Amino acid sequence: MDVFELRHRLIEDYRQYVESYIRIKDPRIAAKVADELEAGLLWPDPLLQLNPTFEPGGWIDDLVARGMLHQECGSVFRLGKGEKGRGTGLRLHRHQVDAIEAARSGDNYVLTTDTGSGRSLAYIVPVVDHVSSLEANRALG
Repeated sequence: MDVFELRHRLIEDYRQYVESYIRIKDPRIAAKVADELEAGLLWPDPLLQLNPTFEPGGWIDDLVARGMLHQECGSVFRLGKGEKGRGTGLRLHRHQVDAIEAARSGDNYVLTTDTGSGRSLAYIVPVVDHVSSLEANRALG
């Protein structure tokens, strides 16, 4: 699929739709509207940007092995897991590991980072770790 051709077709379809209900009697206003539509008023250029690269951190399985996370986290946080397999390990970004370390030590922390950088995971892993630890302690005690 050519995404640029798809964009062109979408714009042309939308242009026809918009122009089908515009009936401006004043020629000056009609010309101004036509010029604005031709200049792309309703269909700006697409936004193209690169995804930032985040510093790699540790693997969930390594954090479990070091005792930094409850062993259940090694089962919960995996990629591609399903009925047929355990899946593969999950590697975190450095800022996620830092957040997990702060949570594990009981420190308050605020994590600010770009969209798509795994903020939610940085908060969810410590919650699952804490709940898993509570459940394990409850089972023992």
